[in-house]
Amino acid sequence: MQTLLSVPSFRPESERPVVLVVDDAPSSLGMLCDTLEASGYTVLVAADGEAALQRLELVVPDAILLDGLMPGLSGFETCRRIKANPALAHIPVLFMTGLSETAHVVEGFECGGVDYVVKPIRAQEVLARLHTHARNARITRMARDAVDVAGMGVVFVDTHGRIAWRSPQAALWLHALEDPVSPGLLPQSLEAALVAGAAIAVGTATGMRLSVRNLGAAALGETMLLFAMQRDGAGGAAGASSARLAEAALTPRETEVLSWLAKGKTNRDIGEILGTSPRTVNKHLEHIFEKLGVETRAAAAALASGQLA
Repeated sequence: MQTLLSVPSFRPESERPVVLVVDDAPSSLGMLCDTLEASGYTVLVAADGEAALQRLELVVPDAILLDGLMPGLSGFETCRRIKANPALAHIPVLFMTGLSETAHVVEGFECGGVDYVVKPIRAQEVLARLHTHARNARITRMARDAVDVAGMGVVFVDTHGRIAWRSPQAALWLHALEDPVSPGLLPQSLEAALVAGAAIAVGTATGMRLSVRNLGAAALGETMLLFAMQRDGAGGAAGASSARLAEAALTPRETEVLSWLAKGKTNRDIGEILGTSPRTVNKHLEHIFEKLGVETRAAAAALASGQLA
């Protein structure tokens, strides 16, 4: 097994995926760790919850295998702390424990775990589960990042005004407007955007204006808001491109497709990334072209990149 020092805090996509194994008796997991390394994973080990959190300050693994019952900080509490950190919340946590009672299984899922493996560990079974969860988490992250196409962001707000989800770009803009007294809620200055069909713009401390457009109801009764940042009185290709994309009111999936198109991906590539067929991708593109008023892939890609002809 490799030590923490052998793994850089930044690594390209081509490197081996990293899994952090947290157990107070790591020597008992020798076969599991050997199987993971033989299958292409880089394995890091922590003997308790506190050590795991310290390692996570230096490296962000692709998945975590976490013992639920450990002295000191329990695995369940460790998971809660991981999920409370926005920079780490996306990491899939798989519990490994001898606690098989229903209450313990439920606690594992309630604190943010995605799977629950009962000891004694069967290495091949854990490997199969780990591969599935790590792959799904990676695809989810790629899709989430793709939402921020052409400098725009997306926010979902529930019926209580709480932010249910936000794309990375939107998160940066919200942070500047966030009310420290009411964290997690949509800022008061943006509440007018919750009215169906609303489109508002608010000034920021940087001299820019944040435009917010209500795209209507999404799943679970949540409201979808589209964010874009513009300079006061800004013109030119970038401003026109941003406004035109906002007016097109693309769906989240259409936005993802357009983002990958702008990155030069083919229909087949986009289908593999989003888990759909090239024919479905082509259907999305037809709708995108119609909404944007363009006829070619090149024109749509240029518009998404903020370069109008």
